Amino acid sequence: MGRTVIKDKTFDEERALYGSVDVSVENCRFDGPADGESALKESRHVEVKDTFFNLRYPLWHVDDLKVDGCVMTDTCRAALWYTTNASITNSKLHGIKALRECKDITMENCSVISPEFGWSVSGIKMKDTSVQSEYFMMRSDHLNFDGVSLNGKYSFQYISDSVFENCTFDTKDAFWHAKNVVVRDSAINGEYLAWYCENVTFENCTIKGTQPLCYCKGLKLIKCRMEDADLAFEKSDVEALITTPVISIKNPRSGMITLPKAEELILDDETSTARIIQTRV
Repeated sequence: MGRTVIKDKTFDEERALYGSVDVSVENCRFDGPADGESALKESRHVEVKDTFFNLRYPLWHVDDLKVDGCVMTDTCRAALWYTTNASITNSKLHGIKALRECKDITMENCSVISPEFGWSVSGIKMKDTSVQSEYFMMRSDHLNFDGVSLNGKYSFQYISDSVFENCTFDTKDAFWHAKNVVVRDSAINGEYLAWYCENVTFENCTIKGTQPLCYCKGLKLIKCRMEDADLAFEKSDVEALITTPVISIKNPRSGMITLPKAEELILDDETSTARIIQTRV
């Protein structure tokens, strides 16, 4: 059997296309007075193009999904959960709690406005996408981001095994408890960066904000800039090469920090054994 094409239709009933297999949905609307949920739940081999979603839970438990040029409004709550092998391009995901418990997802050239987006996702590649979110990507793993801009709070908490390149993150309390993460050629602005993280590396990054990088294990900074950074590295095991002065460093636990100058060194904890080398005293 060939692929079924559904085009130029409007659906508002409950489970309108439930359990569909080998279907293409083009220029359709999931919207209307019946206010039905779960439009394409439990479907396989689905392509959705230029379609408007205004109802809840449309793409749960879908395997092999392609979404292109679609709009998911703020009423389209929890749009994708438990979905695998999905490609999402040129689309707007503007409903709360999208993309949870999903696996093997690619996103490119999208707009995300979604609190609590991407929880417990494994294997997402995101490129050239803008994001507004709180608790973004919590407890996810194997993330690979390139050219992503983020505005939010409490992002990337408890993530692991991930790489971020050419990104701009404006987000408070990012990377708390992160493990095995590399951030390259990126700008991170926000308070209390990456506390309690383990084996996290920042390379050629600009880091801005108060009290960054405390209580860390296996932390590395490679040729990074730090701006408005005070009380940095408290209780951290760190190897750092910093190219700019910092306001203050407080009681790093171990390792070595090389930088032009620290305006203040607070070393009043006898367990703090890190070497601090100032190249322009």
